[in-house]
Amino acid sequence: MARHFALLINRLIHRRMLRRWTRIADAADSMPLADLRTARSRARQTRRQVERVMHHADTRLALAAATAASPPRPKGADWAWRPMPWLAPLAVQGLIGFPSPSQFADAVSIHHDCADSELALRQIANTGANIRCPFAISLDVFGFDGSFLSLAIDLPPDAAQGLKLRHLIRLELQLETERPVKTYARLNVRHGPNSEQILRELPGQDTLAIIDFDLANSPIDERRIGHLWLDLIFDAPRMNRITLRDLTFSRRPRAGV
Repeated sequence: MARHFALLINRLIHRRMLRRWTRIADAADSMPLADLRTARSRARQTRRQVERVMHHADTRLALAAATAASPPRPKGADWAWRPMPWLAPLAVQGLIGFPSPSQFADAVSIHHDCADSELALRQIANTGANIRCPFAISLDVFGFDGSFLSLAIDLPPDAAQGLKLRHLIRLELQLETERPVKTYARLNVRHGPNSEQILRELPGQDTLAIIDFDLANSPIDERRIGHLWLDLIFDAPRMNRITLRDLTFSRRPRAGV
């Protein structure tokens, strides 16, 4: 009963505030300048708090929606993960002409060796058919005078917990490009002071690519596995738009083991 009464009072206060700001907006064209300056100052103070609410609400609601549709674990998988840039709006949604390396999100960074960086990286809303997550990453490459361009994704600590050589690490990547570009996925596994790399070429663009990294034949010391990360490497990407519609990881023990 008390909660219902509090909600009713809050609703009435909100309606009163909305009517007040509507009256101020309607009168702004003819308001005395002194009153207009005061109204502007109060509007700015109010806007800052409203934008804070909007940012937190957008983030939490998008995350809740994405969590409800979080990547289902493939059959037999004991772990699955989709990085945050594909799940929820970022505080900084874009980078332009950035140096290397540049951090884009908690788990995502961009690397290149361009002398003159004509690159733009941004988070966009996913649209169209077969959309599996609310957001995507778009990379616009204009002039490119470097020899490499890569996107690095740090896997969370639980990806390494209990990881054995009998595991397969699966990458599912939905990639679109304006023109064909060779793309490589390189899984890096740090074990003790050493790192092992497993390199695979993506089969093509504009499709859902599924790649399994098999740890069985690698010299990795499974007792000392500490950290995993993936490099997406784009070969000769000049004058292209590369859109990563979705990216998920999972792991599973090899069949029969």
